[in-house]
Amino acid sequence: MRARTGHQVLQDRLVFAARREWDSSGGLLTDTQNAQLCKSDRGWTTWGKPEGRAGASYDAPHRRRRDYHCDACLTLALRFEPPETVPDLDAVAAALDRPARPLFIGRKPCLPSAPLAHGFVPAPTAYDALRNVPEVAPDKEGGSRGLRALWPLGEGPSDGDMVHAIVDLPDLRNWRTGLHGGTRTVVEGRIEPLGATP
Repeated sequence: MRARTGHQVLQDRLVFAARREWDSSGGLLTDTQNAQLCKSDRGWTTWGKPEGRAGASYDAPHRRRRDYHCDACLTLALRFEPPETVPDLDAVAAALDRPARPLFIGRKPCLPSAPLAHGFVPAPTAYDALRNVPEVAPDKEGGSRGLRALWPLGEGPSDGDMVHAIVDLPDLRNWRTGLHGGTRTVVEGRIEPLGATP
């Protein structure tokens, strides 16, 4: 139960913004996953330890299809509110550098291909932090394309040419029940990194 409470507190403190560095040259990949699950099978859980199955074995494989964006490159800026509460950004960066078990992005077959933490960028908002990070792959003329991004409402502009929509992002989880726990309001738009040539 302590791990669930810790995850809930961490999620409740998280403020983040994200931008897509380039459009995926690999396009979408549809992966068909097959798993034969038996009563004695054990697997890693969110709680940090292997967990067994209480149900019966399945007579047939469990099949599902999942779409993946190939070769996507994203930049993420995050902070915690309040910042002085444990864990802080240093502790999270250390955990990303030396994880207790394999990390995955979204789904277990999506392992990161490089270290996830790349340092700190001082900024008053998550939106400004994304603007302060240089573009990973500017276009051949050296100018910015304007990068697709999202940021929390109130952390950056909410109208103008670079704003496309204000939406409720359904990404919150109720860690006590393990079910969907609600939404947070974000702005979808484009970001011009500082120093980029328009």
